Amino acid sequence: MVAMKKGHIFNISSIAGRDIYENGNIYCATKSAVDTLSRSMRIDLLKHNIKVTNIAPGMAETEFSLVRFKGDAEKAKAVYTGIDSLKGEDIADIIYYCATLPAQCLHQRSVSHANPAGSG
Repeated sequence: MVAMKKGHIFNISSIAGRDIYENGNIYCATKSAVDTLSRSMRIDLLKHNIKVTNIAPGMAETEFSLVRFKGDAEKAKAVYTGIDSLKGEDIADIIYYCATLPAQCLHQRSVSHANPAGSG
């Protein structure tokens, strides 16, 4: 990318990097680090015409809760009760949108939130 003088790097963090939650200290800290890394990369790579975008999704229904609750599928599913959570496809759409913005657009951060079920 540096040799070509263009490119776009996408990092995926989490809203948890900014909005912490109970017992999420390691996860929240690492997602905060991804945000800081993205911002510093943006500064370093700007002179090479390389964009850096950090996507920070809110509650997304993935295998994360299953891992978090050590395979307890019932607990993992309960996390999403009453929430119209994001899906992987939603995050892919955000990445596509950012990737197809005109070159003159500088996109600092995308944050997506889940909505209460039935709200939209």
